This record gives sequence, C-alpha cells and structure tokens, in this order.
Amino acid sequence: MTETSGSSHRIDTSTPHPARVYDWYLGGKDNYPADEELGRRIATFEPTAKYGAQHNRWFMHRATRHLAGQAGIRQFLDIGTGIPTEPNLHQVAQSITPKARVVYGDNDPIVLAHAAALLRGTPEGVTEYLQVDVREPDRIIELAAKVLDFDQPVAVSLIAVLHFVTDEDGAYETVRRLMDAVPPGSHLALTLLASDFDPERTREAVEMYKAGGVTLVPRTRDEFGRFFAGLELVEPGIVWLPDWRPDLAVDEVRDGSAVPLYAGVARKG
Repeated sequence: MTETSGSSHRIDTSTPHPARVYDWYLGGKDNYPADEELGRRIATFEPTAKYGAQHNRWFMHRATRHLAGQAGIRQFLDIGTGIPTEPNLHQVAQSITPKARVVYGDNDPIVLAHAAALLRGTPEGVTEYLQVDVREPDRIIELAAKVLDFDQPVAVSLIAVLHFVTDEDGAYETVRRLMDAVPPGSHLALTLLASDFDPERTREAVEMYKAGGVTLVPRTRDEFGRFFAGLELVEPGIVWLPDWRPDLAVDEVRDGSAVPLYAGVARKG
C-alpha cells in the first residue's frame, strides 16, 4: 500500500469532507458530526440526494461490468474511491475477470484507515491503494505505474469527483493528463452533478456546500462533454445517471426519481 507521510494523514473532523458526506448519504458509519450536518442540510433541501448517491454506486457497478466484460479491460484506476461500500469496484471487476488489477486512490485519511478492506481481492488479481489527490495527476500516474502496466488498456474511473474540482484547479487538465498516459483501448468513466437540470436549486446547493467549507462545481452537459474530448463515447453516450445501460443493473431498487447527474463512458481510440 502506497502512502504519503506526515500531517496529511490527520483526520480533520471539524469540517465536512465529500467522501464522508457521501458515506453518510449511503447510510455508512464512517463520518463525523460536521459531515452529517452538511448531509442532513442537503438532504432536507434535496430529498433525492441519498438516492443520487446510491445511483452513483450503481453506475460504477454497471460501468465496471461493461468494462471488465464486453470491453475486455483488465486494469482499473479508480480515483476518488471513497469509503469502502461493498461491492467495491475490484469485487465487481474480479468477479468477471479474476486477474483484474485495481488501483484505488483518495485523499481522505479515513479512506486510508479502511484501505485493508479495499485490498481484499482475488488471489489471481491485484488491488492497491494510493493516498493521493485527484489534482495531482502526474503523481497518480507515477505511483499507479508501479502496479498497472500502462502499455495495456486501463479504465480510469472518476465517479462523482470532478464536481469538487474547479477549472482553476485543473479539472480538465487532470483528465487529459490521465488519459494521455494510458494507451489506446483504455476507457474513461465519469459522473458529475449537472448545473442545468434545475439551475436555481443547484445554485442553492452550491451555497450550502460553500457554507460547509466544500467547493462544489456543477457543470452543464456541454461542459461535462468536454471531459471526453478526443475520446469515443460508448453507447448510450452522455445521459442522466440512471439511464446509462440499465440492462446491466443487478439488485438495483429504483423508484423513478430524477437524478441530476450526468454519466458517460468513453474509449480512447
């Protein structure tokens, strides 16, 4: 397991962290009062917030089934992993292809504390965890290359991560750098909060997150599409989160509520 050192491992419980708020949405126990407070405020304002978080997990499962199955991918780089919730990406991938190699990365020390759970994979496969920040693509590539073969296709997964990264912090450059580092045949899987589903409510949500000390950057469909520049979108293209390959769903309990996040998977030609 690759780690950073020093104070970056200290858990700041006084301010919310997106991974821990997400854990609260999913009914987890690895969050703190500040995370729960922000989560409750958002859920009161937007009752479908928890349902949307669950749909993000379901999308990751469906996308991984496609990538490990039809697309034939054997290597996965999941950035912004979050606190482990089963089944995790490596469990889905390795259930299809036991030799799959999976590298997780996150910057929340509490995820590091649970990394052992992330590393329980098949004997034939490999799982690794990196303590990294999504805004450091070169470092991610350097560390991941110790586990993954960057001469062979890699699926890069950024699920509900990039709406916490501003343009100024290099959201688009991060994706471009990661995809430049992987060979043809590699894939990119993304979800992101939409700014053009209900603009007024989205602006209010942004302000709630800001008051909690968290930067939230929803984007329009066109802005989301820019992340896939130079890549070939996999059918059905850019769609609302629940609409991406529902035929691949397993054990999803849907209620038909709208989920204002975009989803897409694309292939590097």
